[in-house]
Amino acid sequence: MNLRKLFVRSLVCILTCALTAPSFVMAIGPARRDPLTEKEADLVREAQALDKRTEVFAKAVERRLLALTDPDAANSKQAQKDAERWGDFPTGTRAELLDDIASILEEAVTNIEDVSSHNSKSHLIPKSLRILAQASTRFLPQLAALRDQMKEERERDALEKALEGVQEIITAAGRLGPEAPPSEKQKKEKG
Repeated sequence: MNLRKLFVRSLVCILTCALTAPSFVMAIGPARRDPLTEKEADLVREAQALDKRTEVFAKAVERRLLALTDPDAANSKQAQKDAERWGDFPTGTRAELLDDIASILEEAVTNIEDVSSHNSKSHLIPKSLRILAQASTRFLPQLAALRDQMKEERERDALEKALEGVQEIITAAGRLGPEAPPSEKQKKEKG
């Protein structure tokens, strides 16, 4: 009799796990989409200097904005030219592309903050923030123009998140003050 009870309890446990496992997986949700293409991610990893990495992030956002605003951009000569270095033209729904933009901007800010936490005196921190702010200043009107086109709530939420990120970057760069003239050492490095 005890063996039968043990068998029934085991069977109930197995069935419970089997029936709840799909619900658990669905609750977790689908795998998160990578906001960068494989080649863009490689370019980020290869860019050791913070300012160069920030430029890669800015270009990645530009590519997604182009995909959003010009459906034929993937077939343009410029996109074909960029494909070798930057990879395939970004694809996805409007909500996905806008989520990508917000995530890329967030990652760029995180990179700047990480460098700042390790070396707060690095001259690349304000330089990178200015690069990102200049790009964000270009992105802001393009993103704002998309507001009337967003029909679904997910699209509107993603757009607002991207706009918020752009505005925060511009505000943060405004607190930097005027750009310092390059030092003699920096002039020699450039020249």
